Amino acid sequence: MSKVLIIEDEAEILSFLKPELIHEGYDVDTASDGRSGLEKIENENFDIVLLDLMLPGLNGIEVCRRARKTTNVPIIMITARDQIIDKVTGLDNGADDYLTKPFSIEELLARMRVALRRSTQTGLEKKETYFKNLLLNENICEVKVDEEIVELTKKEYMLLEYLMENKNCVLTREQILNKVWGYDYFGDTNVVDVYIRYLRSKLDDTFGEKYITTIRGIGYTMKETS
Repeated sequence: MSKVLIIEDEAEILSFLKPELIHEGYDVDTASDGRSGLEKIENENFDIVLLDLMLPGLNGIEVCRRARKTTNVPIIMITARDQIIDKVTGLDNGADDYLTKPFSIEELLARMRVALRRSTQTGLEKKETYFKNLLLNENICEVKVDEEIVELTKKEYMLLEYLMENKNCVLTREQILNKVWGYDYFGDTNVVDVYIRYLRSKLDDTFGEKYITTIRGIGYTMKETS
């Protein structure tokens, strides 16, 4: 069952879309403003996002732009504005498709099927990454240690993925912050250290193996021993 996030502030449209998509077999979640929608994208796993352009908090263009720093989830932008410049701006900022209101549910479902097919085909090109007895499967965003699944949050997964992609290389806190949280992140810079502790608790401490090494004064690495 594909999981859909609808980010839309018009209650009438939500009340129309949600039951239609549930009827078609989708698992549906919703958000009524840009900031809460972006937070859901960043912290949960969705197969496709339906994103309104005109939203309170953050508009759809900004939500799409920020989301593209952390995920390749298919995004279909839905809006009442049909100006070419709006469509171009949306597509240039990472939207996969653009649908103008009013639209038929049949057209939306067809566009969703196309976007999901493309996403699946792209996913087949991804790979599995190993480090010691740790396996990271990018196809299904799954982490295992000796065949035991490790439950990670989205940010924990992204941090581990970045470390494993660059194993034997020392990554500075700034590099990690920019890659995992984005260049425009203005929160606590200690967030990297906090999430490293989270990963160590779920990996190093749980399985009695040293996966993540601290390089004092510089950052972190996952170093393979010879």
